[in-house]
Formats: sequence, structure tokens, C-alpha cells
Amino acid sequence: MSPKYADIIIDISHEAIDRTFQYRIPEALVEQIRIGTQVSIPFGRGNHLRSGYVVSFSDTPAFEEARLKEIAGVKEGSVAIESALIELAAFIKERYGSTMINALKIVMPIKQKVKGLTHKEVRLLVPDEEAQKLLEQYRKKNARAKVRLLTELMEDRVIPYALVTGKLNISSSTLRAMQDENVIAVAEEGYYRDVIGTETENGEEVIPNPEQQEAISRVVEDYRNGQPGTYLLKGVTGSGKTLVYIEIIDKIVRMGKQAIVLIPEIALTYQTVRRFRKRFGNRVTIMNSKLSRGERYDQFEKAKNGEVSVMIGPRSALFAPFKNLGIIVIDEEHEATYKSEYPPKYHAREVAIHRAGMAGASVVLGSATPSVESYYHALQGDYTLLGLSGRARESAALAETSVVDLREELKRGNRSIFSDRLKKLMADRLGKKQQIMLFLNRRGFAGFISCRSCGHVFKCPHCDVTLTEHFSGTAKEKLVCHYCGYEQKKPAVCPECQSKYIAGFGIGTQKVEEQVKVLFPEARVLRMDMDTTRNKDSHEKILSQFANGEADVLVGTQMIVKGHDFSNVTLVGVIAADLTLFDNDYKSAERTFDLLTQAAGRAGRGSLKGDVVIQTYAPEHYAIKAAAKQDYQAFYEEEKAYRSLLGYPPFCHMLAVFMECDGYETLCRLSEVLREKMVHWGKEQRVHVIGPCDATIARVNDRYRRVIYLKEKRYEVLVELKNLAERFLEEQPEYKDCFVTFDFDPVHSY
Repeated sequence: MSPKYADIIIDISHEAIDRTFQYRIPEALVEQIRIGTQVSIPFGRGNHLRSGYVVSFSDTPAFEEARLKEIAGVKEGSVAIESALIELAAFIKERYGSTMINALKIVMPIKQKVKGLTHKEVRLLVPDEEAQKLLEQYRKKNARAKVRLLTELMEDRVIPYALVTGKLNISSSTLRAMQDENVIAVAEEGYYRDVIGTETENGEEVIPNPEQQEAISRVVEDYRNGQPGTYLLKGVTGSGKTLVYIEIIDKIVRMGKQAIVLIPEIALTYQTVRRFRKRFGNRVTIMNSKLSRGERYDQFEKAKNGEVSVMIGPRSALFAPFKNLGIIVIDEEHEATYKSEYPPKYHAREVAIHRAGMAGASVVLGSATPSVESYYHALQGDYTLLGLSGRARESAALAETSVVDLREELKRGNRSIFSDRLKKLMADRLGKKQQIMLFLNRRGFAGFISCRSCGHVFKCPHCDVTLTEHFSGTAKEKLVCHYCGYEQKKPAVCPECQSKYIAGFGIGTQKVEEQVKVLFPEARVLRMDMDTTRNKDSHEKILSQFANGEADVLVGTQMIVKGHDFSNVTLVGVIAADLTLFDNDYKSAERTFDLLTQAAGRAGRGSLKGDVVIQTYAPEHYAIKAAAKQDYQAFYEEEKAYRSLLGYPPFCHMLAVFMECDGYETLCRLSEVLREKMVHWGKEQRVHVIGPCDATIARVNDRYRRVIYLKEKRYEVLVELKNLAERFLEEQPEYKDCFVTFDFDPVHSY
């Protein structure tokens, strides 16, 4: 018996209507409506047509049937949400204090159907003997077009339609006539857009070493025995974590299951896919924001139809519509990119663990530098800890690391961006035809521009940040805001004192690239940052050029230090290790340690000896010292003590209340009112309220920003305070133009 009523979430992001509304299902739509279907419904007193999603069915009305409205229709071109993903959306709603409709949109990487690609072909239907007879008949009748087509089809019984209408110049009337004679058939077949190509990772088949095999066996045997779990695979850089992932996935896929592999950066897709393609062939695909709408839709459909076994990509790949999910792998699980920047600000790690629990799947978290939170949970027994203590290749020892004190370099008169040791090693490696990676986590040419006569600093007119100097493709200098995108030409004179002495301070990747070319004119240099990777295939192009030996030096931001494996790289230089060390952020030391350790891990991954040079003004800092030794345990102990003392995650939960408004006075009033309310609401639970204060960047795109932080050990208490704050704001029309978001356990400061 078909259900009579549907419970629908209305597509309106408003707390007051964050619930289901029941509608009658008309008989004409019974066959079309499923759980997850997007429908049009009359809503409100004016019965305005709104979109909504069916989340459940019922055979009985929730109240008087005469009052129930009827579903108007199914949204044309919409994509239904899988029922399991609706359940996952409900988790996101509760965990991160979201509305259900916003959570549903998160789990829907594809929202609209896209017309598929098709190709036409012409097929010969008659046997060769009959075709020969027909050919003679056509010749006698002087039917030259039919002769041309039939001659071609007798050579190859199926030919492309484009060849027929193009090179052979066959008209549609001729085709129709031969179809009517049942001589040929014109067929149209759909095909998927190719997003990967055929390139695979080269090299010999690698057999797991004993440590790797132990990790593989533990995960697979637990799964086979009906005991899937969450595992933290902690392995030094170059220890072969990817091989472990592939072997585990291979064995679980052979059980008829599917796998999701999350990577933190699109830049990692190129190398990861090559390795997975070698093992899984066309049963692997990708999902990321660089794909076109049509490409994303095709990969979604392939996953939904069970035509792929492995989905690879950043956060959105987590919501692949797999029906037989067996394992989720999160590579470089420590990365902050796994936390959503937009509400609801979910963390992919937490959502992955919940989705795996729903599906009876396992989760493998992998990193050389696990997040403090994950390592803490592993030590507490919440996750199973697996370790890889050495590099996979016996010949690939950890690189030798030197920490250069830039203060001493200045004392010796070296004002170059390269220390004497780094310059010496760069010359040595270039002479030996070995490759170099130079890491600086700041793009552009100079950090800021100022007048050396009066001290005027060029700032963005819309944001409280300095402008960064860039060189465009025409080599003209411009000043750019990295927050709102504002650009202006670099002025010839200072607007304050008319001085010509305008210069940049600090450095960016463009400056590093230029200085390498000045110092080593013969060196072939590539740069990889946000400026050089704007186009669709730019990541793959740069990385493949470097992998193929078409460049000697790769200069880049953090996207070059994560997960890449180049056997000929024997030198890594960290230009300025302090850029992230003293951020106004409780995670600044962890972020610095992660980046330095990951950067150091790019050197000496083949048979050649590797060197790393870390340039810093704070060589005595525990994060720098631990990264130089690649000593995660030493860093963790220091960081744990600091966070435990000051009450930061994982020892306490945090809630950031971020506020934004056009008017600063209005924003200040709102922040003070919210603080008073938070103190009052949390008084009984003794919630620690910090602030309000201006955000680290107090104005972006002409909007002012403030923040309040709350600390509390019980996560559910913070969720309740968030709910109270939202209900309060709904009743305050004077603050309707203010934008307020809530971020649980933020990974960045505001």
C-alpha cells in the first residue's frame, strides 16, 4: 500500500520553521515521490509555492485531514537525497546547531540534474552477403550517397555519426531512407564525462613491509569479524601510508563494498588518483570543486549506480551516494581544511565517523602529525592506534634537518631571503641535477608596501589589512587584498608625502621565485600557489611538470608540502618558519609543527640523501625543535600541557560566536547584549565566557567583525547556549542586519 502523507522540510533557513510539515500525496505523484525527493508545495497563508524535501512518510494524518495541503509537484531536474544521507543531515543539525534544510544542502554535493553526453553511431543491420547485393543495386540506380555509406559500413559495421554526416557527406534524408529499408540503424548512446584520464602511477608492485602488513591485517580482520572501528594510522613521512590505504580498501572492496578517500587539498588529487587508478582501474573516480557541473553530476551518478568502488576528493566526497560503504579513509587527518568554513561548520572527521557507524563501516585516519585531538582520543582508547615507525623504502632515511637562526644571519650581514647554508645546498643540488622545494606560506611578492620617507602603509580601503604586492602576467606591479580581492596599481609616489621611495617589506612566493632566478639563472623554476592554480587543470599541470623533471625548483605555499612524493627531491628549504608560529590562535604551534614536519618529509624520499633547512627567528621554540627532529611525541607532550592548563580542546570544548555587521556601533551593542545573555544562561553550568572583542581582522569588505568565545567541558551545554542565542536573536529586529554564526571547537581564530 502506497503512503498517503509526506513529511517535508521546507527550503527556508529559518529557526522558527526548522521542522517537518505534513502534506497529502496526490495519486498522480505516488510513483514519483520517494524519500529525499525535492517537491513543490504551497506554504503559508498565501500558499506561495516553495521547495522542500521529503524526509519520511506516514499512513495517518498528524491532524485534521481537511487542513492538510497537497504536494503541488516534483521539482523538475532535481536530484533526490539518499535516505542514509538524510539521517546524516540530522546528525549534522544536532551536532553543529544547524537548521535541517542547511544540513540537507551540505549532504547534497549535487542538487540538479545535468544533461548527459551522448554520441551517435550508424550500424549496419544486414549480413555481408546481403550488403554486397544492395551495393550493386545502389550502383545501378546511381545512388552515390548510399554507395559511399554502405561501402564504409562493409569495412566497419559501426561508424560514428559525425563521420557519416561530415567526411562522407551523407544527408539526413538518405539516412532515413536506408533506415526505412532496415539496412542501417542510427543509435544514440550516453557516456560519462572523463575526469581522470588513463595515466597511472608507474613503478614496480610494492609488497607491504611487516609494519604495514600488521596495520592492514588489523583493520581488515576487524571488519571481516563484524567489528568495524576507527583507527589512527600514525606514520612518519614516507612510511607508506598510502600503500596501507590501498591494500585495506582493495580487500574490503573485494567483499562487495565501496570506499571513500578524503584528501585535504585538490592539489593532492593528481598523485593520489594515479596510484589508486593503478590498482582499481576505472572503478575509481573523483569529486571536487574544480570539476564542471556536468562532470560532478556524472561522478555522482556513477557512484549512485554502483559503477565505481572508490571515491576520492576533499570534504564533499564524504557525501558520495554509496549504498554499500565499507571504509572511509581520511588522509592527512590533521588538516584544518576538513573543517567547513561556512555554516553549518561541520568537521569531516566527526561526520565521517558517524556515517561509518550508520553503515557498519570502518574509518582510517592517517597522518605523520596527527591532530592533538585525534592522538588524545587514540591514547584514551576511543580510536585504535596503529604505527609506522620507519620509511617504506629501506634506502630512504629521514632527511637531515638544519635549523638556521636568522638573527645570526643578520649579524653576519646576510640580508638575503636565503641563509648561507640554504644557498650552498641549493647550488650543490642544482649541480647534481637533483630537485629542490622551497616553502613559504604567503603568496605574492611582498607582505606589505610602505613609504620609506613618511612610513605610510598601503591598506585595503574595505578591510583592515595591508595590501600585498603582486606582479601580473604583464609584469606590471599591482597591490592586492587577499580578503576581498580589491586591486590597485602600485603608485609611483606616496599619496601622503609624494616621495618616490615606495618599497615592499616581507616576502611572498613571487619574491622567492624571482630571487631564485636571480641567484641561479640557469635553474628552471615553477611556482605553485593560489595565483598559479586558478584554472581547472593547473594543479595537475604544475605537479606533472615537476614530477617529469621539467623543473629544478618548485616554490610554493602549503599546497606543495602535503602528501607529494618526488623521489628526486633532495632539498627542502623553509624560508620563514615563523609566519604561523605567533598567530593569535591556540593552534598556532600545532599548525607550525605540522607544516614544518610535512615540509621536511618531502626530502630524501627516494634512494638519495635528503636535507632540510628551516629558517627561523625562534629556533628555541618547542614546535620548531620538535619539527626539526620529526619528534611528534615531544611536541605532543608540550602542547598537551599547554592546552590542559589553559582549557583548550581536547580538554575542553569551545564555541566561537562570530558577529558581522555594516555598522560598528550596532555590532558593539549586539556583542555586549549577547555576552550578558551568555553569562546569564551559562551561570549555573559555570560556562567561561571570553570577550567580546574585535576579530583579528576587524573589518572585511566594509563589514565589521567581533567575536565571543565560550569554554565548557560538556559539548551539549554549548549547543543549548547556541540554541538559546538563536531564539533570542529571532526576537530582536534591531539586529536583523547583523550576521551571527556559531563555530564549535574552531580550528582557526576569528
